[in-house]
Amino acid sequence: MDLAIQWFIFTLVSNELTTVDYCVDLYQSMDNPSLEDYAQRMLDLLASQMEEEVVDDLMNQMQAILDFASEQANGGMSPEIFVGTPFEIAGEVTAPDINNEAEEIVNTSVEIPPFDNILNQSDTELKKFMEFLLTTLRNYGASDLHISAMSKPFVRRNLQIERISEKVLTPEEAKRLNYSILNEEQKNIFEERQDYNFALEIGKNRFRVALMQHKDGVAGSYRIVPDHICSLAELGFLPNSVSTIERMLDYNNGLVLVTGPIGGGKTTTLGAMIDILNTKREDHIITVEDPIEILQLSKNCQVNQRQIGTHTKSYHSALKAALREDPDVIVIGEMHDLETIENAITASETGHLVIGTLHTSDAGSTLNRILDVFPSTQQPQIRAMVAGSLRGIICQRLIPGSDGNLTLAYEIMTNTSSISSLIGDGKTHQLKQTMQIGSKSGMCTLDQCLLDKFKLGAITYETALSLMTDPSIITQTKQHFAMLEARKLASE
Repeated sequence: MDLAIQWFIFTLVSNELTTVDYCVDLYQSMDNPSLEDYAQRMLDLLASQMEEEVVDDLMNQMQAILDFASEQANGGMSPEIFVGTPFEIAGEVTAPDINNEAEEIVNTSVEIPPFDNILNQSDTELKKFMEFLLTTLRNYGASDLHISAMSKPFVRRNLQIERISEKVLTPEEAKRLNYSILNEEQKNIFEERQDYNFALEIGKNRFRVALMQHKDGVAGSYRIVPDHICSLAELGFLPNSVSTIERMLDYNNGLVLVTGPIGGGKTTTLGAMIDILNTKREDHIITVEDPIEILQLSKNCQVNQRQIGTHTKSYHSALKAALREDPDVIVIGEMHDLETIENAITASETGHLVIGTLHTSDAGSTLNRILDVFPSTQQPQIRAMVAGSLRGIICQRLIPGSDGNLTLAYEIMTNTSSISSLIGDGKTHQLKQTMQIGSKSGMCTLDQCLLDKFKLGAITYETALSLMTDPSIITQTKQHFAMLEARKLASE
């Protein structure tokens, strides 16, 4: 049985839409079907046995389920319900071998160029060195490169720091390396500000560069931007969550927030959401970013991307100007001050869909952060405005996956009537409890997401337990782990 079909069956069974036996019987009655043919046949059969409302929901989620099944199949592992059965694919040259081969290429065949004779090279040679280094590190799987005076060059890979050279860079060497990718105007800006953020383009590769002056000299951080716009399923969102996020983007007005720590993948998620809007709708989208990382070409929407410092002075001024530029959707790269947050909330109430990011860890702290920037006399009014305009909050972080790479862990809150009442009454401490019982509305807590990821084999038992705080979810996780161990013993 094809791996994608196995994961498709697993998704249906996990959502209690059918049974494994029923799915297997259907598969055996068909002649080696493709995923699409099997899904269509299954949908026809389920439709004849279900209420119309349930079938409509399933139809709306079908593409997300198919994308999820294909994505999980690329990992090369069978879902747990097929482990140890004749339908598990084992020993064949399938996705696991391809992925392992790719991983070997990433990990072993990449040679990091040596940091030798930096002061003896010309500016042109150093620029070529930096460009080659950055494109090489993309193939190596690094997310960031750091070049700093009086420090060894290092990268961040799967959240861990790795030294790529034993050479301690002198202040002059670090300055020449970091300056090599700047033009004269950029050098002047950096020397005036002592801090400078911009987007670097090398061929089709893009990087977010952040330069700073510190006590030992110049330091540069280079974030490696994904080379394509990823789908939500590719990023690690589960099928039900993909459907929930897409429903948030169906609104013509309101506020959607994507939150999480720095380096938690917010920008990539934002890019995926803009691409969904750009594909499904015919609207005018204005984005304000610092800097522009993921380029969005206009598809069905007209997309205008503005960069702080290059196309506009600040988030506040860009957002204020956007309200006079006939937008349908406004995307704010970072909501970090009172004026920006206030204008965003106002825009969300006056017929615009506003999507923004914040550096907060969960739904409760996100709402508290929004309220805390306002004077106490304004907070009741802002609380009421947010209670009415909020569409949803996505809080995410990157965690170690079971395959050695990173995967996404997240919680999603949608603004149901219960949630709106809690926000309006200032009872944000009760949000998590309401989210725990709000799965039918598409909500999930971080602990619930971790449990689902563990069941899918995306994260290890140890990783799941280390991040969980809900005693009931911890108990379920331990029970599931015990069941898996019992199965292993029974099959030996």
